[in-house]
Amino acid sequence: MTTDMGTGHDQPAPTRGAKVAVVTGASTGIGEATVRELRKTGWTVYAVARRVERLEALAGETGSIAAQCDITSDEDVQALRDRVLKEQGSLDALLNISGGARGTDWVANAKVEDWEWMYQVNVLGTMRMTRAFLPALRANGEGTVLNLTSLAAQRGYEGGGGYNAAKFAEHGFTEALRLEEAEHNVRVVEIAPGLVHTPEFSLMRLHGDAEAAGKVYAGVEKPLTGGDVAEVCAFAVNMPHHVNLDLVTVKPLAQAAIHKVLRQQ
Repeated sequence: MTTDMGTGHDQPAPTRGAKVAVVTGASTGIGEATVRELRKTGWTVYAVARRVERLEALAGETGSIAAQCDITSDEDVQALRDRVLKEQGSLDALLNISGGARGTDWVANAKVEDWEWMYQVNVLGTMRMTRAFLPALRANGEGTVLNLTSLAAQRGYEGGGGYNAAKFAEHGFTEALRLEEAEHNVRVVEIAPGLVHTPEFSLMRLHGDAEAAGKVYAGVEKPLTGGDVAEVCAFAVNMPHHVNLDLVTVKPLAQAAIHKVLRQQ
């Protein structure tokens, strides 16, 4: 676990009086952008991912706190929890942004290793993080859990079986959590993006095939960016605590439905 932290010149520095957030998936894409958005509004942010060099660069730019952690490891998650609570004393928001897809195989050709990886990262990783920090969020009195799911959590599509299964599971987990934590005044938010053009999502899904990854966004005039989704995430946790954005589906205008994307010729 790294203890390094840097403070950017044009961002507010972390202070004890600031609200405290933990953001997973912070080394790239939506997670990284969410760290930036929360820092703009004065949050103390623990930027969580495995790639510590990226986290340290982000800390140097924004004043976030680099926190190396593999969310599929119980030991890493427990160490992260202990560190955050030792350094801050409490937690206001947990944003489970980390996730991803591997493969586009139809179910008839499903690869167990791809499905297992998606379930570990999207479902069990989110569970581990949430379970670890729930006592602190309850004790806060106005804690928030935000889970980033996907449009794939609402509609199935050919070649999406494994990712659909993982994201449907994460959606169900989030609905159950909202019911269970209402009496503890823990707000539970779900943000479900559609087509988002980030540097690594499709590249990872297509096993590093850059040409195939580029075709996912080909002809789409304005897909969402990581920054677009991050603004929604930051808005949700910055709302007064009694305002709960239970489920927000965010799509580019060009994506009328999961199976209908307008592309320029």
